[in-house]
Amino acid sequence: MNVIGLMSGTSLDAIDAALVEIVKRDQTLELTLHAFLMHPLDNALRDAVREILPPNEGSTRAVCELNFALGEAFAQAAQAVKAKANLEVDLIASHGQTVYHQAQVPRSTLQIASPAIIAARTGCTVVSDFRSRDIALGGHGAPLVPWFDNLLFRHEILHRVSLNIGGMANLSYVPPSGEIIAFDTGPGNVLIDEAMRIISKDEKQFDENGDFAKRGKISENLLQKWLAQPYFQLSPPKSTGRELFGPQEAQNLVNEGQNLGLSDADILATLTTLTAQTITDSLEKLPRVDELFVAGGGAQNAFLMEQIGARFSGALRHTNELNLPSDAKEAVAFATMGFATWQDWPTNVPSATGASHTAILGSITPGDNFLSLTRRRILDSFFEHQGRPIKRLIVRQIV
Repeated sequence: MNVIGLMSGTSLDAIDAALVEIVKRDQTLELTLHAFLMHPLDNALRDAVREILPPNEGSTRAVCELNFALGEAFAQAAQAVKAKANLEVDLIASHGQTVYHQAQVPRSTLQIASPAIIAARTGCTVVSDFRSRDIALGGHGAPLVPWFDNLLFRHEILHRVSLNIGGMANLSYVPPSGEIIAFDTGPGNVLIDEAMRIISKDEKQFDENGDFAKRGKISENLLQKWLAQPYFQLSPPKSTGRELFGPQEAQNLVNEGQNLGLSDADILATLTTLTAQTITDSLEKLPRVDELFVAGGGAQNAFLMEQIGARFSGALRHTNELNLPSDAKEAVAFATMGFATWQDWPTNVPSATGASHTAILGSITPGDNFLSLTRRRILDSFFEHQGRPIKRLIVRQIV
């Protein structure tokens, strides 16, 4: 089955689109990544999304209109990656764009980018809204990629951690046996990006390669003060978002640095180190870590990676070494989860989210191919090995 995974994270930099061929062979999933691209968000659309994100409060009209506008953008991303691969597509899995995520009780979450628009424009059946079912079962609805991480990173003897540094940073601890541990460590790129916008007066959206931060000096006193933030002291399961670590928090931290007489570069260096330190502090709380695999936009920040490496004694690796480009990891993960939904497989991990039990995630919006896709699913079910769950995942090829 050919599946497109669509993902837009808290950084709002682009829509990640991956076209993945997925083949089930007994207890193994074989993935071939045929195409990946980062479809840019129109500046006006990005600004409109920012207007409704915390701490702002958007109107129901704004949310409704953006749901459809983002649906069009996601559909364009799907069509672009399909054209790049020059392959027919069976299914689209869309994470959408998170506009609100409340981890505390009463828990709630909202991802927008109308799946009906995506289905109408592409003709493909769409799986979306992956987080709501987990929250309905008492979970956080995040992190959701541990199911994928467990299949990809499980090793016979090594204790591995998969770390994704997007707007937020989240990790999955995958031991040789036993339950996976996964949670959001805190801010990934979000505070760095927001601070860069503040400092540059919107001329720069992010600190490319960490070059600006590298020119600064880390303020250890300010870093220790920031590390006292209550979220960092919480035990998993836990998740967070722009509601806690967003533009207002970035402004507050920039103000603190300026009041102490720090240069802009010093502030960026200290903020970048905050991300690195909260990640490595989280690693130290795990039973054992032999290898740390890094993915996400943060993997491209050389200064951030340098700070993580200086604080982590194990092997620091990139998912590229497993034939999975770091930028494509989450889009590929959601493509695989969409495939799992179509196969009636539960993909949440209660030990990571706090849900009462495992569940099939996502809502299905029929496309023009829904009937033929359903017939194929019924036919395939006659030849499947019943009672033999998937145990591993292999990425056979990269773009």
